[in-house]
This record gives sequence, C-alpha cells and structure tokens, in this order.
Amino acid sequence: MAADTTATSASASNISVAEQLEQLSAARKLVLENSTYYDRIVKGVLPIIGPTAPLELRRWGAEFLAESLATPVLAMRDKENITVAVLDTLRALLDGAGEDAIVLKASVAAAASAYPVALRWIIHNSYHTESWEQMTAIKARILRIWDGAPAPVMLSCIKFAQRVVLAQTASNGMEQKYHGLDISLNLIPANHPLLDPRQLEAEATGLLDRMLGVLQDNSSDALLVDATLNCLSILSRTRPNTTYRILNAVLNFNPLKLANSPMTPKTRVFVKSLEKTTRVFLTHFLRRDPNNALSRRIQQYLEKLMRSRAEIFDDAGRKRALADQAAAGHGDAKRQKVEAAGVAHISIPPLGQGPHTLAGVFTLTNSLGLQAFDATQLPANLAAKISVRTLAGLDQQVLDFAIAGIRDRLTSLHAARAAAAAAAQPMVYNAATAPLGVEEEDDDYEPDLTPAEDTEQILNKLDNAPPEEPMEPTADSGVAMALGPFKLPPPPTLDPDAAAKLSQAAASRVFGPLSVLKEGSALRKPKAGINRLAASSYDRDSWLTLITRLATRSTASLDLDNSSSNGSIKPEDADTALDRSRGMSLGDTIREMLYTYILEDWRRRIEIAVAWLCEEWYNDQLTKRSGSGGQLHYEKWALRLVDGCLSYITAQDKVLTRFLAEIPELSRALLGKLKALCADPTTVQLALTSLLYLVMMRPPVREIALDTVAEIWTEYEDARPLAAKYLVKWRPGFIESQTRPPGDEAMSANNMAVTT
Repeated sequence: MAADTTATSASASNISVAEQLEQLSAARKLVLENSTYYDRIVKGVLPIIGPTAPLELRRWGAEFLAESLATPVLAMRDKENITVAVLDTLRALLDGAGEDAIVLKASVAAAASAYPVALRWIIHNSYHTESWEQMTAIKARILRIWDGAPAPVMLSCIKFAQRVVLAQTASNGMEQKYHGLDISLNLIPANHPLLDPRQLEAEATGLLDRMLGVLQDNSSDALLVDATLNCLSILSRTRPNTTYRILNAVLNFNPLKLANSPMTPKTRVFVKSLEKTTRVFLTHFLRRDPNNALSRRIQQYLEKLMRSRAEIFDDAGRKRALADQAAAGHGDAKRQKVEAAGVAHISIPPLGQGPHTLAGVFTLTNSLGLQAFDATQLPANLAAKISVRTLAGLDQQVLDFAIAGIRDRLTSLHAARAAAAAAAQPMVYNAATAPLGVEEEDDDYEPDLTPAEDTEQILNKLDNAPPEEPMEPTADSGVAMALGPFKLPPPPTLDPDAAAKLSQAAASRVFGPLSVLKEGSALRKPKAGINRLAASSYDRDSWLTLITRLATRSTASLDLDNSSSNGSIKPEDADTALDRSRGMSLGDTIREMLYTYILEDWRRRIEIAVAWLCEEWYNDQLTKRSGSGGQLHYEKWALRLVDGCLSYITAQDKVLTRFLAEIPELSRALLGKLKALCADPTTVQLALTSLLYLVMMRPPVREIALDTVAEIWTEYEDARPLAAKYLVKWRPGFIESQTRPPGDEAMSANNMAVTT
C-alpha cells in the first residue's frame, strides 16, 4: 500500500525530478528488502518512466525494469504477470527516435530477460495474442538497431539474440540445471495456433549465423568478440544442435590478428583479451566434452595459439642477442674497448696516515657516494644474490689485481706497526759509545706522541699476536680432558590428546595449498596408472594424488610394527597397537578432511573420489596379501561417499553412473544404497539406468546388480514398470515366479515330478 501511494504521489504532483528519483529509489529499496512488492511497484512506476518522461526518469526506469525482470527471487507466475505488464512500456522506450544510449541499453537488457518468459506465457495462453504481437515488435526493433547502435547497446543486442536462440532451439536439460529455467523449442506443441516451431527454429538459426558473423569476419573489436564468445559458451553447453557451427566459427577465428599492426599499449591489451577469451572458451569446452569429434582439432588450435602468443609477447620484451648486436656493427667495438682497457682503468690508492678501519682497508673505490652507502640496509638474501652474480661475472685479472692491492695494504700496515713499536722502545745508555762523554739525561717527563689505538686496532693486534704456549699436560689433566659419548636427551612424552591435536593440525596444513594451486592443464598427458609419480607437476591434481596416498599408504602396516629382531608380531602387542591406531590415526584424519572436501562440490570432484577409492582398494589388497590383520578402509569410505552424494542427487546427475562404473569394486551393500533413489519418482530412472549400465558393462557384478533391480521391483511399486523392462530381458522368468500363486507353483512341481 505504501509503495502504491509513493508511486501515485510521484506521478500526480508537480515535484522536481530529483525528488521523484529519491522516492523511486526508496521504492526500489523496498522491493529489494521484500520481493512481494515487485508486482505493485513495477506496475506503479510504469506511467512515470514512459517515453515522455525526463531523461533521468527514463534511465532509472529502464534500469529498474531490467533489474526486476532478471531477478531470480520471483516465482515464474509473478514474473509472467510483470513481463506482460511491461511490454507496452518497453516497446515505447525502444521506438523513441534519438533515444539515449543508456535507456536503449537497459531496455534491450530488459527485453532479453522478458523474451523467454513471454514465450512461455504464449505457449500456455495462446488466446492472449496482444502480448506476443508486442514481443514480436520489440524483437524486430532490436534486430534493426543492432548493427548501427553504440557499443553498449550492441552488447545488449548480442545478449538478446542469445536468449532468442536459447528459447527457439531444442534443449538438452542443462539450462534448468544451471539456471532453474529451461524454456526451449521442446515446450511448443506442433499444433500451436500462434507459434510455428519450424519457423522459430529457422529464425534462431539465422540469428546464430548473425552472431557468428563477428568471428567469421575476423573482427578486431575486442568488446564485440568477447561478448559473442561469452554468449556462445552457454549455447554450446545447453544447445547441442549449435555446437558444431559454433566450434567451426571459433576454430577459423584468429584472435591474434591485431598483432600484425603496430603494437601500442591499447593494441596489446586487446590482443591479450581476445586470445584469453578464445583460449578459455575452447579449454572449457574440451574439459566438458573431451570425446568430441573436434577434440583433436581443438587441441592443435590451442597449441598453435599458445606458441603464437609466446612468440608475440615473450620476444617483445627480450634484448637483442649478442650475435644480432655484432651483425649490426656494435658488438666488436664495445668488446675491443673493454679488452683494450683491461685492468689499466683500475687503481687501488694506498692508505694514508692515521688509524684505519677494517672496512677502509678493503675499500677499493674513491667514490664518496658508495662509501657513504650503508650496505647493512640490504636484505641478506639480496646482498648474497648480488655478491654471487658479481663474483661469477668478474674478470680473473681484475680479481687478482684487487687481491694483490689488498695484500700490499696489509703489508704496509704491518710494517708501519712494527716501526711504531720499535720507536716506542726506550734507548739504553752506553758510556763507551756516548758522544763527547756526555751522559744521557733522564727526563722526568717525555710526551707520548704516538696516537692512541682504537678498539678495532686492539682487536686486530690480538688476532695477529702469536698463540700462547700450552702447558705440558699431566696425567690427571689427561683423564679430566677425556670426553665420553654424547647423547641427546630423550624427547618429552606425548600424551594421546596432544598427538591427536598435532595430527589434526598437520592434516589441515596438507589441504592448505589446494586453495592457491591451479587446475591441471587441459592438454595434460594420459596418466600412467597407479604407479605414477604423485607430484610430477606442481598443480592441484598432483597435490590431490599426494594427499590420497598420504591417507592410504603413509601409515599402512606401521601401526602394527614390532621392534623384535625376527619381525614377528605378538598377539597381545598387535591388539594394543590396533587399539592405539583406532584411537589416533593421521590417515583417518586426512580421510575425513578429504571426504569433506569432495562433498563440498562432489559433481566436479567425482574424479578425486574415484582416485581416492582406487588408492584405498589397492592398500586393502596389500593388507590382505601381507596377512597382518590391518584395518580395511575401501568398503567403509565407498559407502560413506555414496550416502553423501545421494543426499544431493537429482535426475540430471549422470555422474552417479560414471562413479559406479569407475570405482574398482562393487558390493551388494554398495549397490543397495541405490534403492533409496527409488523413493523419489524423479530419480527412479537414474538408479535403474545406472544398474543397467553395470549389468551391460561390468559382468563380474552383473548378478549383484540384477539382484538389486529385483529388490527394487519388489519393494517399490512406482519403479516396477521400468524395472520389469530390464528384468524381462536379463532375468527371464523372475516376474512370473513372483506373480504366480502358490498353488500353481506346487501344481507345476507335481506335474514335473509325474512327467519325470
């Protein structure tokens, strides 16, 4: 009621545009908080945002309609009511001459969301011809302004064309899985009074060719090509009939065409965008359908594309090779200049008077700037890298010259120190040699003109002092100096609770890199089997293989290990070790985390589950062969994975059949889990189809699978028609034996006895 009042007051009173926009924004906020107001507010603002309204109101109204028609919170019935109500306003906004680009862009986006809903409305309400005429007029108007429109409007037109093609072609059910809305040619009956399926499909084919024309003409407009490829990816996934045409157009497209023109920064960005969009489109298609007939051609195209990209972008930033410089006439002159100079340009100045620090002795440059630089500010790793590279590229003659200069400095310092020490010694009087018999006077005071030594000189003098003579060892001192064997102290005892916490922390750290590692390359090599290297490349697949082997093989046969010399395990020790391993096991902790990781996105991670179960089965076989009595894990975790997947499975999840076909071993209990799917009528066919696949493709489990089908026929009445179809072919006589009265069975047995 409040929303209706707001809209009515905004349209009736003569208020400013700014106040109207403020009231409309309040109404928009209201519908975002409570979706039940969408119907009233959308219909209430239609008179305000018409083609005669101010530009600001038309922009707001077009964007609001596009947002309202695209919202996923509305039910289909409510969305149909809103769509039918806004068609007239959308047509008026699109037909306006010289309309604003923002209004056109938002109106076309609203029409793209409205088209499949309007088509569904007409399919079930063929009497309402007016709405279909309006939608047809809107479609014709959009297709007319497509080519000459500005870039934003053109992008919306491409999206509109994609929605029309989706609605007017046959579906494979994938759109409902991803978007919850599957409106396609399959819903239109052949005798519909307004809609002709053949005409609609022909129109969709023409629109698809128009979209592909951007790729077929090798357009250099990165925005149009990117928008087209993004729309084509959905078409190729949900409309199988269009896949071959789309792939042919993409494979004939050259995204590196702009690389032949002068490489400006803008051109570089465009080329990288086109190349990446094309590569991602083909990579995702190849990952989704690796057995496609064009898969080999796609792989060759991707390899060629990656090589061309490397040649264009990697070589652009490289310096010219030495051979190229020499061919240009520059290399020899520079080399001759350096070789002619040699060591002559290096001079090591001698040390002056006064005390010298150790750094001053080894300083070879006269540059005050370098001497004032504090090398301790550099990180240790950077300083080490600079030193290693400098020494590796230094000329041997220069190094020898520098070493000789430092040696001369140290020699001069040593000689100066010896001369200073000799001058400091007092002179002894000798009467025979005293000149003219004059006695030497003993002055009471004689100043010491020798400069005081600093701390560094004292330390240098102590380093150069001769070692003291060791005292002769005695017998007692020899005994005292003898050292016994050194033993490390024993580690502290670790209680089970602390060990369990540490195991949990270690297992959590193992799963840490999965969030940053990239997916494996689409051009990966075939796996080498169960004995392949776990970490042959640092990607997510290799790390997951490492995790599965840590869970299955790392602690295998270690819990029951015994330190006896003959290697035998005592029964009481085995029981104790087994109890301890059940209470605390790193492998079980990793298994729990791996189980949780798979169920977070089990449809995409079903390959991880299969690889894990293969490792568990292999470990169980080794445990059985060794006869150690260790715990078996395959059956337990296979049942848990099936239980976890069945909670979220739908009728379109064919991945269940693939999972059952690829795991190494199937048991009666494991196949019995499929009976739970038969309680839901939508998943009955999936369960029975999976069992039929096992019957046909896995003969060792054929009888177990047929027993499960027979139990489904017995327990679930809704599943009997389909189950009976399979039982009649693969187990004839079963249904007759179950439906035959007891008396007939006894009579048949007596007749056989009499005949015998």
